[in-house]
Amino acid sequence: MRVYTRTGDDGTTGLIGGTRVKKYDLRLEAYGTVDELNSWIGLIRSQEIKPADIHDLIEIQNKLFVIGALLATDTAKVESSAQLTCCAEDISLLEQRMDQILDSLPPLTSFLLPGGNNAVSYCHLARTVCRRAERRAYQLSADTHVPPEVLKYLNRLSDYLYVLSRKVAIDNGIEEIPWKS
Repeated sequence: MRVYTRTGDDGTTGLIGGTRVKKYDLRLEAYGTVDELNSWIGLIRSQEIKPADIHDLIEIQNKLFVIGALLATDTAKVESSAQLTCCAEDISLLEQRMDQILDSLPPLTSFLLPGGNNAVSYCHLARTVCRRAERRAYQLSADTHVPPEVLKYLNRLSDYLYVLSRKVAIDNGIEEIPWKS
């Protein structure tokens, strides 16, 4: 299999279903941002973090590939396969994991400044890219069907990444610096 096809040399790309769209199409912006998010999560996973967190991040990365495929599918031409699902259970798993982590963290009394070490900073970068992916997916949903679970998942994932940033800071003995207004 070749990596290059030359079909995009005219400034278009193919969606799942065969429709060709401009490379700046909102759909590409949405799934491209999900792809960028997946790369940032890979960078977090490459840091010195707990094995359980690595496991969670691998599961999240797999789900982000599914979300990217869902966003890349022209549903007017082809239905998403049963294997491409983002469902309430996926959202619930993120919520359960956040609840477990939050039980072990000190209560939050103010906003925190992002940073502390690379792993914490990468969590915050991934969180902000996740918020952008969510905005793009919502923007896309104004024109085409986006499964509501995808939108909810991206919303919960940004929360999860914030909670993970706090956990990684605590795990590494890094002081959380509160924002002073």
